[in-house]
Formats: sequence, C-alpha cells, structure tokens
Amino acid sequence: MKTHSGAKKRFKLTATGKVRGRHAFTSHILEKKSPKRKRALGAPALLSEDDTPRIKRMLGAPSKSARSASKASRGASSTSPGATAAPRGSRAAAKKGAGK
Repeated sequence: MKTHSGAKKRFKLTATGKVRGRHAFTSHILEKKSPKRKRALGAPALLSEDDTPRIKRMLGAPSKSARSASKASRGASSTSPGATAAPRGSRAAAKKGAGK
C-alpha cells in the first residue's frame, strides 16, 4: 500500500510509536496572540491517541499485531543450540576449509 503523500509531509513517527505533528492556529491572525503563545505553538505537538491509528495507517507503519507476529517469528528462527559460528573476520575458519 502506498504512503499517503500529504501525511508524510505533515507527520512523523517518534521512536516510541507516537505521532508528532504541527499545532493548529499558527498561520494567520497572529497579532492578537501573545509571543509566548506563538512560541509554544511553534513546538511540535503529539497527536491524540484517537487520531494515531489513522495517521499510522496513512504512513504505512505496521500495526501492533503485525509487529508482535514478526517478533515471534524472529525468535523461532534462531540457530540450533549445537551449531557454533566462527566470529566474523576469523581466519581460522577460512583456513580449515581451504586446506582440503
């Protein structure tokens, strides 16, 4: 599914999965608003929990059920307990196979 081009310009996902956007009331009729209020409105705002699922769907973020399923499949695909891998860059493992 394609990412909604309007949403990707307006919203960002935080590392914890929350949606960050801009405050409303910042584009016009600014003379009556105090400088303190305008500064506060300039900072990014976190969207409400009610709007978050819809925006995440537009951004193409995986749902909670998809993330938990991928975590479960990653845990099951680990190597067998008896198999040991040589450390990366180990020349000893490369020499063993090269002598044959």
